[in-house]
Amino acid sequence: MENCLPLAQLAQHVSAFAEMMTRRTGNRNLNTWLAQVNAATDQPELKSLARGLLTDYDAVRAGLPLPYSSGPVEGHNTRIKMIKRKLYGRANLDLLRKVVLLAP
Repeated sequence: MENCLPLAQLAQHVSAFAEMMTRRTGNRNLNTWLAQVNAATDQPELKSLARGLLTDYDAVRAGLPLPYSSGPVEGHNTRIKMIKRKLYGRANLDLLRKVVLLAP
């Protein structure tokens, strides 16, 4: 990564954002991170993330320090979608419901 400056910058910005999320310091560091991304990077995807965060800035800033996560809900959604794919073409809604409720 030392030989590729854009990749090193991307890794630095992603690490800084991950640290904000894990240490729940986003309400203090978000403005600095957004300014650094907009000023220093040539990564269009990272700038797109920064623009997306700015569109709902108040909610992002308020939500970063909270300990809550939608991870368990997303896990259940993924599990149900996997079950649907396994049963595609073989089952009706009643069987799908039983499998979702009884599967671990």
